[in-house]
Amino acid sequence: MGQSTFLIDFLLLSNIRTVIFIAVLLGLFVIIHMMEKRKVKFSIRMISGTVIGLILGISIQFIAGFPKVPGDVQWLREVSSWYGLVGNGFMDLLKMLVVPLVFLSITRIIMNMQGENLGKLTAKSIGMLLGTTLIAAFIGMVIGNFVDFSTDMQITNNDAQIREITSIVDTFRGLLPANPVKAMVDANVVAIVIFASFIGIAIRRMSKKHGETIEPFVKWIEAFYKIILSVAMTVIKFMPYAVIALLANTITARGIVALIAVIKFIVAIYVALIIMFIVHLVIAMLNGINPITYVKAVTEPLVLAFTSRSSLGTLPVTIETLHRKVGVEEGIASFVGSLGANMGMNGCAGIYPALVTIMLAQMTGTHMDLSFYIMLAIIITVASLGIAGLPGTATIAVSVVISGMGMGALFPLIGGVIAIDPIIDMGRTMLNVSGTLISATTVANTSGKLDRSVFNSQK
Repeated sequence: MGQSTFLIDFLLLSNIRTVIFIAVLLGLFVIIHMMEKRKVKFSIRMISGTVIGLILGISIQFIAGFPKVPGDVQWLREVSSWYGLVGNGFMDLLKMLVVPLVFLSITRIIMNMQGENLGKLTAKSIGMLLGTTLIAAFIGMVIGNFVDFSTDMQITNNDAQIREITSIVDTFRGLLPANPVKAMVDANVVAIVIFASFIGIAIRRMSKKHGETIEPFVKWIEAFYKIILSVAMTVIKFMPYAVIALLANTITARGIVALIAVIKFIVAIYVALIIMFIVHLVIAMLNGINPITYVKAVTEPLVLAFTSRSSLGTLPVTIETLHRKVGVEEGIASFVGSLGANMGMNGCAGIYPALVTIMLAQMTGTHMDLSFYIMLAIIITVASLGIAGLPGTATIAVSVVISGMGMGALFPLIGGVIAIDPIIDMGRTMLNVSGTLISATTVANTSGKLDRSVFNSQK
């Protein structure tokens, strides 16, 4: 094809290989559609999409000759852009639902709340989210000490810079909905939850004296909530198609060569993630839940989290799965799900900063005694709450933690890890969502709001 500006910069179709792999993606969509028409289970289509996306991404890299810097190859950038249109476009549609879903569901929860009060629900939710994050941090520390990173100075990248750190006081203040509209524009879920809670409390208070006056608004909340759920179900149907493009795009854009330099860290963090996921299954068992059935029930949000790398974007699917497949009461599913998308993230704010800190300490010969580990656990727990609602969660978490440990100047040493962050982020995000799922399930069970008949129907 001619190398014209029109083809290169506008159509992004300067190479025949770009056209071929776009056609391949469309062909794979036809296969997924045929599976859908044959009534293949949604969870099986999701897993199939993940496997297909993995194979497709590796195939594209193979055809390209496994370049060290995929971004330097024009046709790879083009394929990545077109695949991103499908995968990231789907995530944009899901994110479109986050603000109205959170606002409506939280308002609806509070105005209809009976029995369990808001204070107890909040305490249980935050307690579970932070508790599981602390366990995750401990696992990260243990795994870090089983791996020798002391010779890994080659992963240094002097271009890596520590993220700007905001004090915890300013962070907490930033979460308050000083401007509810801005909070919605910024998708500051914690601020939206706070604002919606005040609205819900006001509705409950006014319903006693001004029931007839506020009844139209109450009906509007209920109606709009059902409409948003219907829209969510429509968007969710496209997930199996999106996961193919999402995973293939991640591998296409990042490549395979970049992984080799930090393979030891990648293996360590995924081992830690797997162990923490097993802990989640143990917590499920302590709640009287069959872990195998539980995994079947929560497959969809976990697969989407893995391929999309977005806890917030996965939120509508997380809430839907908790309520319709796990049996968590609708209000608790929405409340804990919304908080879990922004705080107490087991992967990004627990395991990852713990493992990075241990790695830095080994690489620089920093002495690690009991006080070191205690201080690290405290900083991680506080940071996992303080970074809520901010973009770039994992990098911010690492910046806060290593600075708190007095190791901020060592940040450039992890440049190689930051460079392949999307590969690590897939597992981290899946664990974040898994932590939210098990936290919501536990809160529902301890509150007597877990419908086991719904859960048992997944067997």
